Amino acid sequence: MNPTALEAASLGRRYGGKWALRDCSLSLPTARVVALVGPNGAGKTTLLHLATGLLQPTSGSIRILGEMPGANPDILGRVGFVAQDMPLYRSFTVSEMLLLGEKMNRTWDMNLALDRIESLDIPLTQKIGTLSGGQRSQVSLGMALAKRPELLLLDEPLASLDPLARRDFLSALMESVADDGVSVVLSSHLVTDLERVCDHLVVLRNGRVAVDGEIASLLRSHRLVSGPRHTGSLNGVGQVIDRTDTDRQTIALVRTDGPVLDPAWEVGNVDLEEIVLGYLGGRDGSAEQPLRAVKKSRSEVGS
Repeated sequence: MNPTALEAASLGRRYGGKWALRDCSLSLPTARVVALVGPNGAGKTTLLHLATGLLQPTSGSIRILGEMPGANPDILGRVGFVAQDMPLYRSFTVSEMLLLGEKMNRTWDMNLALDRIESLDIPLTQKIGTLSGGQRSQVSLGMALAKRPELLLLDEPLASLDPLARRDFLSALMESVADDGVSVVLSSHLVTDLERVCDHLVVLRNGRVAVDGEIASLLRSHRLVSGPRHTGSLNGVGQVIDRTDTDRQTIALVRTDGPVLDPAWEVGNVDLEEIVLGYLGGRDGSAEQPLRAVKKSRSEVGS
């Protein structure tokens, strides 16, 4: 098995004079569930469309499972893709959609598809257009998994689902990951859901990679520090991700390179949502809301 599910080197995609993705370099390991996070317009869908060969790069390169999508058409047979709008034929029955999937995919596992649909009590004779949003999502996921893919790309599959449907969708996804070892890239705004199922994080901001790493490592290396207003460097802090300064106090989300031992500073752990919000806000961002959100989740230290 190739050691990387998806690799990008200086990848860029431009629409007219606007860059949707620019100078994007990352390496996503196999056998992982990768959370792809960013605001609308950050480049998430563009990245996934480049990975599936639906778009061609303006600059740089992208490889999936060690191959360039446009150079080897067979590679796409090893990739499952669920687009944001779940493009299913609304006039087809569920059974007809599965038959279409079988005709179009050489590796199709009809028994897997049928077992998944029937276990969810979705009638095979029901038309796609009459299914609920959660049911359509499950049919889309079932069809993607029936390809027996090595890599599964999911573009905002949870966006229109209620909490119960999201739970069922993620449970089905994790069951397949556990059984088949498929690598997954899951794009979503719902960080709380991602934290339960993902082990690798990529944050896109303004078309660039803001952070790329194992979630467990990121949680160990990031801290929320607060103390007297401070403008210089702080021992143990390798990078300030986001900060707010008042007349008397500094509160900052930091990436550490050692222990922060100064007794004047209080150091707290952070969760995945706080890390994501910090990188999306950032010190050079125009909005301070992400760090305020971090502060609200904790007692107001020193206030």
